[in-house]
Amino acid sequence: MSEVPERHESEPESDPGTGFRPHRVVVLALDGLLPFELGIPHRIFGRPKDALGRHLYEVVTCSIRPPGPVQTDADFAIQVEHGPQALATADTVIIPASYELGPVYDEGVLTDELAAALAHIRPHTRVASICTGIYVLAAAGRLDGRPATTHWADAQRFQRLFPKIKVDADVLFIDDGDVLTSAGVAAGIDLCLHMVRRDHGTAIANEVARRTVVPPHRDGGQAQYIHRPVPDPQQSSTTTARAWALGRLHEPIQLRDMADQEAMSVRTFTRRFREEVGISPGQWLTQQRVERARHLLESTDLSVDQVAGQAGFGTAQSMRQHLQAALGVTPTAYRRTFRRAASVWVS
Repeated sequence: MSEVPERHESEPESDPGTGFRPHRVVVLALDGLLPFELGIPHRIFGRPKDALGRHLYEVVTCSIRPPGPVQTDADFAIQVEHGPQALATADTVIIPASYELGPVYDEGVLTDELAAALAHIRPHTRVASICTGIYVLAAAGRLDGRPATTHWADAQRFQRLFPKIKVDADVLFIDDGDVLTSAGVAAGIDLCLHMVRRDHGTAIANEVARRTVVPPHRDGGQAQYIHRPVPDPQQSSTTTARAWALGRLHEPIQLRDMADQEAMSVRTFTRRFREEVGISPGQWLTQQRVERARHLLESTDLSVDQVAGQAGFGTAQSMRQHLQAALGVTPTAYRRTFRRAASVWVS
């Protein structure tokens, strides 16, 4: 993807008084796209505003051709008002799935038309895919040697076509810095909420999720959605244990304690938990404690030691290690970045 030095004339200008400019998300609409996935970025990024009522994001849809109709996988087309030049104005580019990728899907190579469109994307622009939109990023060489995910049903085929990519079919999305990929359909919501959370913190992302009536953070990964033989209806779930643990994150929680809530052996409970949630009980507990710590760092004046205690990490050092692993920042740096964001409201 080559450099385009000049900004497109339709890009929003910074506020001369404050320097404020919304983050521009450009969604690439390809023939055969799924209307549901196309609408996800507009719904999620179209909500957040700052305390002055200014939109934090501007969402634009473009085609690889001049403005005009783009056929969907349904019985209607959509009218796209921007051509590929809009990609040159993007801070983030999102590529939803398409069922008509042709040689991109069949052979892993870009068409001349698609390659020319992608050449408008400036270096260091954040790019993301939803479901089979990953084929476009892979064919463009953006994923070689990097971790990525796509719909679990397509993961093996994708891995064979692109052996240099480290495919993980168990997760809902992967954030590898400037390149993000997600699993099928609704995982695009998880990915977009994650980007809002990464940009502006959990308070804003959670409010977007609340107004969209979706969970702010889904537990586990794709493993829980893969078809398996129907379990015995008499078998218990692990729901009670998870609810019990969420009410006691500040306390030491042993695997045995969680299994006891469901009157299961540790071995049976662990297997059942993985089947339902997609990850181990220990991984799930760590995820919940990281989320609790993020919320407390954003919304309270508690010291780092106090946050560590209430989130169940025990010590500030333990919490620091887990946040560094999960988020790439220290608790202090996270609070400094996102504490101000707690005042932002969403309409």
